[in-house]
Amino acid sequence: MILNLAQISSNTDWTAWPFVCLAAGMITVIMSITWLKIHAFLSLMLAAMAVGILNLFGSGKGQVTQAWINALEQPMHEMGSTAGKIAWVIALASIIGICMMESGAAEKIVRVMVRMLGETRAAWALLICGFILGIPVFFDTVFFLLIPLARGLSLKTGKNYALYIMAICSGAVITHTLVPPTPGPLFMAVNLNIHLGTGMFWGILIGVPVAAISMIAAERINHGLNISPHNRISQASESAGSLMNAQEAELPSLFGSLLPVALPVVLIGSASIVEAFELATYLGVFSGVFMVLGNKLMAMTLATAAAVIVLMRQTSMSKEVMSSKLNHALETAGVIILITAAGGAFGAMIKLAGIGDAIAGLSTALGLSHILLGWMMAALMKTAQGSGTVSMITTTGMMASVIGDGSNLAYHPVYVFLAIGCGSGMVSWMNDSGFWVVCKLSGMTERETLKTWSASLAVISIAGLLLTLIASSLFPMRP
Repeated sequence: MILNLAQISSNTDWTAWPFVCLAAGMITVIMSITWLKIHAFLSLMLAAMAVGILNLFGSGKGQVTQAWINALEQPMHEMGSTAGKIAWVIALASIIGICMMESGAAEKIVRVMVRMLGETRAAWALLICGFILGIPVFFDTVFFLLIPLARGLSLKTGKNYALYIMAICSGAVITHTLVPPTPGPLFMAVNLNIHLGTGMFWGILIGVPVAAISMIAAERINHGLNISPHNRISQASESAGSLMNAQEAELPSLFGSLLPVALPVVLIGSASIVEAFELATYLGVFSGVFMVLGNKLMAMTLATAAAVIVLMRQTSMSKEVMSSKLNHALETAGVIILITAAGGAFGAMIKLAGIGDAIAGLSTALGLSHILLGWMMAALMKTAQGSGTVSMITTTGMMASVIGDGSNLAYHPVYVFLAIGCGSGMVSWMNDSGFWVVCKLSGMTERETLKTWSASLAVISIAGLLLTLIASSLFPMRP
């Protein structure tokens, strides 16, 4: 049986030792990813094992062979536990994303939004498209899809190339960091014991005004720039432009295009409402139907089925080709699942080292808000190692040990969830893969990318923090 390392840490007199374990773990993650260029999965697992071993020395058990074995095996146990909670949902989200791209559903949403709002509000249309597509589709794929449209609109109007880029980035980044089932927010919701429907609802509720603020800021930033799309577009982005060449009749209906995105939101949200307002007494047997259909596993399964059906109806794709497409989606999801599960192991080992009580005591002594603490730690991890997902995962592990079941908070844990998500975008620079995706596909220089992409993410992060603080004060919703 694996030794419960929490019992070990509780016997130590080293009150500062949990901070040593935390610092060592964070340094291991940062140095492994940025300096040694080790994959995030391996970096997080090495950090988890390092924390487990360091905790033995702090507890005086460093000479016990079995304790060493347990310290090495515990992260594997925790990794499996985390994977069991998130693997199915992440895999299905990846399948939904590839189906929406291949069926033309994503393109349909873009065309309708641009047509509805017109060229004069094209930036807002791109913002909305990025926001919607960022829920089931990974950020780089959303940007890959929309950048040709940004270039085409800019060439037609002769202006606003930087504005269109910032609009795409803002919309996609907000849902990427705040709205499940994107991997980072999904992990946060699961590990902070937040109902997925609650995470979706508040992620969208805070995300909408943040998107509007980011768009206003982008328009101001754009006034001081003179960035033209001429001779800037990369071959990769040009090839993505072929996605926009389909005839309107070849694309699915708007209802069919939106269904894979809207279905899990509606189903999971309905189950959350039934549970929150205790409607089971009034709905009778139907309450059970709502709860089953609104379970995240069932809701995502139905959404995936809808996405596959739309793909099959819109294309004459053979079974072999479709299988190949879905296999590719699962391969992509597999890497994300490994990273997320490793983050769960790292977070669990930090918790077992006693960091929760240590940080809770320190933050209480300093009078530091848990919301602000979560945002600051996420921003620190993001700036240091570049990955927003890794930032969310590692910070969530730490904050989960601090807040426990949330009963010690003056507000609902969802506000800590939002703060971590917002902090994970601050600051994006050359060590962030997203920075280079935007830089290379848009054809901008590094300096121009800092002025647009990095500036937009900073606005999103700070605006999100401020709105979260305000909302937690006005609507605490104590758990």
